[in-house]
Amino acid sequence: MAADQETPPREIGPPPSPRKYWTRRGVAEWLFERLSEETPTLAGIDHGFSFPLQYFNRYDLPVNWNGFLEDFVSHWPTGDKYLYVDFVRDGNRGNGAARTGHPRWRRLAEVRAEAKSVFHFDVPGSVAKSTHAGLPWLRYLRSKDAGKIHFWPFDGWDIPSRRSVVAEVYPALWSRSFAREDRNSHQHDAYSIAAWMRQTDRCGNLRDFFNPDLTEEDRKTAEIEGWILGVP
Repeated sequence: MAADQETPPREIGPPPSPRKYWTRRGVAEWLFERLSEETPTLAGIDHGFSFPLQYFNRYDLPVNWNGFLEDFVSHWPTGDKYLYVDFVRDGNRGNGAARTGHPRWRRLAEVRAEAKSVFHFDVPGSVAKSTHAGLPWLRYLRSKDAGKIHFWPFDGWDIPSRRSVVAEVYPALWSRSFAREDRNSHQHDAYSIAAWMRQTDRCGNLRDFFNPDLTEEDRKTAEIEGWILGVP
């Protein structure tokens, strides 16, 4: 879904191809084009951008996002063609066994949002699989970025003027605020994200959500684990 101040959320179809649906690569390439335009864009992505502190401690990883993404992709190469998360989970590709987490580990933002862990696979409403599939594409966007994209909050809580933003979102925060109409659950999740962003921007309150009221300790944790836009 895409929206702007003048236009309500509308569904964007995939580019012409033999495939009927979007691929993750197709979304990443389309998104990079939008984020590179002169008009700033806010992109909300519904999966985790990083892992809980316990994961960093267990594997003695440097507490910076770029290093995390590089390490993750070296073990979970789920951005490769025809490679699925379950292939790595089953030990057929990559080395996921060397970089696993516990489903009870949750990021601070997940605790606040009452969301499931990024390691809680095979349960309804989980983003574990989409997170493990999507992280390589965040790395893709990061690697192609020429300074026009602000990955929030890893690049800072304050958004520079005229800068496009990529932020983690959680549609359950907003989906009940909008009538579902004839959309399926996935369409309505996407609609709710775009509609909330548009509504909040039109009210002039969007910038407030980029600076949640966190203690200094929690803010430092979130700069490693990431944060979910809209979580207080």
